Amino acid sequence: MDKFLKKATSNIPEENKGKFEKYNLAENPFPSTPIVNKDSTEKKFNGSIYENTIRDDEHNKMVRNFLEKPQNDINHLRLGFIIDSSYIGRGNGKSAFLVNLMKEINENYCLNFSNEQNKCFATYFAPEGGGNTKTFEKFTDIFFQSILNSNIINFSLATLRLEALLVLKPTKINFEIELQNEADILNKLNSEDFFNGRIIKTDLLDEMRKNKYISKLPKEFPLFNNQTNFLTKIVSQTDFEEYYKTLRKDKEKYDFIFTDLINFFLAASFNGSYIFVDDFERIPDFQSAVQKKDFAIQLRTILYDGLYLNSKIGFYNFVFALHAGVPRLMQDAWGLAGLEQRIAITPSNQSNHIITFDKINEKHAVLLIKKYLTEYRILNTGDDLFPFTEESIKYMGVISEMNASKILQLANNIINYAAEKNVELIDTDFVQTFTNSNSSIEPNFDGVGKKDISSTNTIDLINKADTK
Repeated sequence: MDKFLKKATSNIPEENKGKFEKYNLAENPFPSTPIVNKDSTEKKFNGSIYENTIRDDEHNKMVRNFLEKPQNDINHLRLGFIIDSSYIGRGNGKSAFLVNLMKEINENYCLNFSNEQNKCFATYFAPEGGGNTKTFEKFTDIFFQSILNSNIINFSLATLRLEALLVLKPTKINFEIELQNEADILNKLNSEDFFNGRIIKTDLLDEMRKNKYISKLPKEFPLFNNQTNFLTKIVSQTDFEEYYKTLRKDKEKYDFIFTDLINFFLAASFNGSYIFVDDFERIPDFQSAVQKKDFAIQLRTILYDGLYLNSKIGFYNFVFALHAGVPRLMQDAWGLAGLEQRIAITPSNQSNHIITFDKINEKHAVLLIKKYLTEYRILNTGDDLFPFTEESIKYMGVISEMNASKILQLANNIINYAAEKNVELIDTDFVQTFTNSNSSIEPNFDGVGKKDISSTNTIDLINKADTK
């Protein structure tokens, strides 16, 4: 019985507060590294904690110059740039801006921005670091992967099947009960099991073929991959992915992405898309002069002058995010490729296709810190900045050169140190004391793994541009 009834002689101490509970915080709210990784499940790292008022000007320009413009206007902007206005280096918030803009567009597929003139999806990606994205073919591979990541192919397949089903009206499908929400439509209409015994799948595909854009697709297009004389299977996005892997020549890939896939998206009622390319300088940073020119020529071809469907209608609208010195690295190749006349990368005056990204100010720094603190508050006490003071945050902004990533990483280090020292209030004096004793602390932009959207060291772009 002793085994059941005897108690330990040492008592467990009374439950102590969590490390950050004294600050009314569930945990340290600030990222330990200044890298935005949209695929992370941690909201402090994936860009979902976002104070949109900081970038109201840039957002309004993007809406006015790009999202509101009708896609059927042949002169709509097909390429734009988001460029830092100063040589602040990395961490000015462009990644978070693009990730959140992508989410905002995909919420209603741009219908709300354009008075329902445009139905456009958005994707986001960054070239691989270390010189792995030198060619336009490799750029295209990563672009297609971003399309897969967005799940827009499955959405389009479900759209086409739903439209066909509404015409065929099979009695074994109860639309009101079985397809009553977006998740049902997306999942069930891409499931082989849902269709088995409910409809003849050749009838479904035949109805889809009546779409004028589907009729333009070549017989080898993956939508038709699983059709035989005796059996038709439900094609999924995986079939598109596997088909792309079979394409060996760059021309085959370009035909598929810049013509055939566009017809497929047009069939699903999309009339355009926005492709956000972050850290674009990873491409020219590692290219020779010849490679820069070749890349720019390929870009001009798929955007304007080629025989691809995209060249004719401008379905894909690319937006490149650049640091301040990058245009000077690219301007020679841009001019030689004939792009400077089409879409100037170093314009002599203000242009709608360029959106400058200014440094944040002291007010923005306060809003940024407040946003992160709010996301991790245990109780809403009304003290939005606690344990910081407004003046201490402004001071953190000044010593961080008003670089958003530096501010956030500094806040992470300071609040962690304050918690360890059991400091109740983080005022300007405490920040000064901390920074004086930790002067070597600098944000690490190196990143880990190729999936991070920041995986290369910072570069002195001014000196690099001057030596080219």
